[in-house]
Amino acid sequence: MTEPLLVRAARREPVERTPVWFMRQAGRSLPEYRAVRQHHAFFEVAGTPELCAEVTLQPVRRHDVDAAVLFADIMTPVLGMGVAVDLVEGVGPVVERPVRSAADVEALRVPDPEEAFAPVLEAIRLVRADLPAEKAVVGFCGGPFTVAGYLVEGRPSREFSVTKRMMLEEPALFDALLRKLAATFAAYVAAKARAGADVIQLFDSWIGALAPHHYREHVARHSAHVLGAVDVPTIHFGTGASHLLTELAAAGGDVIGLDWRLPLDEGWALAGDRAVQGNLDPAACLAGWDVVEAEAADVLARAAGRPGHVFNLGHGVLPATDPGVLTRLAAFVHERTAAEVVG
Repeated sequence: MTEPLLVRAARREPVERTPVWFMRQAGRSLPEYRAVRQHHAFFEVAGTPELCAEVTLQPVRRHDVDAAVLFADIMTPVLGMGVAVDLVEGVGPVVERPVRSAADVEALRVPDPEEAFAPVLEAIRLVRADLPAEKAVVGFCGGPFTVAGYLVEGRPSREFSVTKRMMLEEPALFDALLRKLAATFAAYVAAKARAGADVIQLFDSWIGALAPHHYREHVARHSAHVLGAVDVPTIHFGTGASHLLTELAAAGGDVIGLDWRLPLDEGWALAGDRAVQGNLDPAACLAGWDVVEAEAADVLARAAGRPGHVFNLGHGVLPATDPGVLTRLAAFVHERTAAEVVG
């Protein structure tokens, strides 16, 4: 069977064109997704295999991207740990009872993934069965620090002051929390890979809040545990983490995701001997096509045709993005990089 283009690029093998997919392509900007959400809540969609598979496949059908990223939330695994989470419109995940004491951490369970996440795993099987062999299924989970931040703060935060206080003042408690999260996430992604996920992405949305020495001391080993739990290629992505790229690469990941804050060639130099993913600014997709094309061409020029580039945005698709722009962008990347190979 032909291995997916994304898998081969993640291994830095020569490929016939640069693979392209978009973080948060499943949902948000698509009218067909909004039609589903008129009748079903977020976690209902994510927890119903047929609905989840349908939403996951919608952007592949529309944009002809090279991967389907499973429709889920980074808080999905903690639902199986016994945490009540509500996704509040305009706010994000809100935790009913924040985790701030040893008793709170002790109460968290590490679930059997085949039992706790059975609907997610079945959705992966449905998606993999529907996709052509050359297109990948991407499963993802949140980074232990980012999810710990939501659990400790109780809701999204930019400073993560309560979380960082725990990390610095009660390092044993913080370590116990991250160990439980990492154990759950490692089992979660391993089960996803067994179900048919071709690639796993660790999505550390808020890791940029940390200084490098704090990341190395308190977080790196836990992220490494999750990334090391699968035999399929892994993508390690952090937002606002240009100052942490060498540390992220040291922690693991066959591919290092780059956000838009650093030019791709500079980010690749810091990531070292790895593939890279990125890194068009998502806001560029709100501008006219001339802008989108020029910005995308710049990303490709910085990649310079080297094996190991996965084209993506530097973060998720913005809700106001015109889906037609993403379709045109995917075609542009395919055509431009295929022409470079032929030439």
